[in-house]
Amino acid sequence: MKDKTKIDLLTRGVEEIIPQNDFKKKIEKNKPLVVKLGLDPTAPDLHLGHTVVLNKLKLFQELGHKVIFLIGDFTGLVGDPSGVNETRPILSSEDLKKNAETYKSQVFKILDPEKTEIRFNSEWMKDFSPSDFIKLLSTQTVARMLERDDFHKRYKSNQPISIHEFLYPLLQAYDSVELNADIELGGTDQKFNLLLGREVQKIYGQEPQSVITLPLLETSNCIPGVINESIAI
Repeated sequence: MKDKTKIDLLTRGVEEIIPQNDFKKKIEKNKPLVVKLGLDPTAPDLHLGHTVVLNKLKLFQELGHKVIFLIGDFTGLVGDPSGVNETRPILSSEDLKKNAETYKSQVFKILDPEKTEIRFNSEWMKDFSPSDFIKLLSTQTVARMLERDDFHKRYKSNQPISIHEFLYPLLQAYDSVELNADIELGGTDQKFNLLLGREVQKIYGQEPQSVITLPLLETSNCIPGVINESIAI
């Protein structure tokens, strides 16, 4: 398949590609790329909104790239502050483990289990030392964190922001370092986190990932146990 055709397929229906030129250069190398999608197991099931990004991930898979579905069992303990106006409640590790097992089975309704690498970010975060955390935290400033739209709104409206919430985007960014990601996919609500991954990769001496954001489906419909295969696009 020609590079232009591949790029047209991969960019169809996406919201943004950052930066576009880097993404095209990576595809034109005609070698397998590490393509990452991370989800926190903070709900019992995946929902219909996840099918947009999962089907894009499947397309990368069909084109011969290495697909990593990352389950954020450690970041889930912190709680993603994206799109919320208050601190999320902290889930128990037991609930996260239970949800993670459900996610593992559900993603294979779309992704090829033989070609999908399932990872958990607790694999590396459980061994993180205090000095490792200090190094990671030192890569960014409070001012940079407050550039994030939801943090900015909460700060301006005097809504509390817990210190651990600033840690979340950095932890998600560090996942890209551990996986040496070439491309990361996510919803439009994850743009700040995904771009931070580029910055942190640079600081840790890696080539920064390309970022692809996809539109969010406005739905909260969960699919207990499975994702209906008929909705695959």
